[in-house]
Amino acid sequence: MMKSYELDGGKIVYKCVIFDIDGTIIDTEKAVISSLQKLLQLETGVDYSADELTFVLGIPGTVSLKRFNITDIEKACQKWNEYLKEYYSDIRVFPGLEEIIKQLHNRKIKTGIVTSKTKQELADDFYPFGLYDYFDYIVCADDTSQHKPDPEPILKCLKLSKSSPTETIYIGDTSYDMQCAQSAGVDFALALWGTKDSNLNATIKLNHPKEILDIVKIMI
Repeated sequence: MMKSYELDGGKIVYKCVIFDIDGTIIDTEKAVISSLQKLLQLETGVDYSADELTFVLGIPGTVSLKRFNITDIEKACQKWNEYLKEYYSDIRVFPGLEEIIKQLHNRKIKTGIVTSKTKQELADDFYPFGLYDYFDYIVCADDTSQHKPDPEPILKCLKLSKSSPTETIYIGDTSYDMQCAQSAGVDFALALWGTKDSNLNATIKLNHPKEILDIVKIMI
């Protein structure tokens, strides 16, 4: 159940909202999977179906590639990022999110990003949409030694933002996001517009980005 209480005549609640990126803010699934299929076909000679590769959504590329018969993971990951550029036209911000992110920023709600992207991948894939400056705190894959589903990335964001777990919510779309949030002691909101598993155990399930405004402190 969503936490709620009255505050100065307004309603609840979370003072810090942390977002995942892929599958939550931007729709990258087709681009990520298609570029990985190309990489694996060239590197291993195996044609993988999209369904066989969906497990990579939400974890760092270097972690994903360890599950395949690839010797030089770092080089393969670089190639994957290059192939991804061929599919940039398929990447988009989920409808309604840009406006909500800007509203959170304008209302002085603490906002953060915890992503499995590296800083370079963030620059390549996310910066072009012009939303980077609306986030106060950003934790990328190369900012921590452990990655989702380990809680370290969210714990680092909490430290940076000086936020308590009880006033923070993490919005994501995968089981990795859910486990990361729960292990860090923060509530988890499932982005139904991007998830492939609507049955994940979430504190809140969001049908539309506009519902995010209902779970933060809104002054009346």
